[in-house]
Amino acid sequence: MGQAIDTGGVADHRKLRFNNIDELLAEIDRVVSADQAGALRRTGNWSAGQIFGHLATWINYGWEGYPMKVPWFVRWYLKRIGKRFIHEGMPQGVRIPKVEAGTYGTDVIATQDGAQRLRRALERLKQDEPPKFDSPAFGPMSLDDRVSLNLRHAELHLGYLHP
Repeated sequence: MGQAIDTGGVADHRKLRFNNIDELLAEIDRVVSADQAGALRRTGNWSAGQIFGHLATWINYGWEGYPMKVPWFVRWYLKRIGKRFIHEGMPQGVRIPKVEAGTYGTDVIATQDGAQRLRRALERLKQDEPPKFDSPAFGPMSLDDRVSLNLRHAELHLGYLHP
């Protein structure tokens, strides 16, 4: 796609809801199959591989450490409304200020490679081994909330892919 799309204004965004990691894994398979068949349409800026890699990167930050600090006033704000993101979903078009691509983990990678990375990260998230690092935005989180937040993150980004 040529010019960048303002993803905050994309009307053709699929409304997804994953109740558990297994439902997300099934959606990954659907997207990979559609991509291999040449039938995958996207309404955002990133390829399926980029989206998969981005989601895997953010899951893995819980064990490997996050690349940024969040200002106190953002943490304060998110502490008050953050449960809405965890339970209801994330808003479209949000960018992290002063970060070149607006977020981290947006490397261009092949769909299959990104899917593999995301599957591994999700298997890690399924384990009882708690992440070592608290969310820089939400602070300490229960494992259930962390899983829910990552499912909402996946709903947001995979909504721009139409298998």
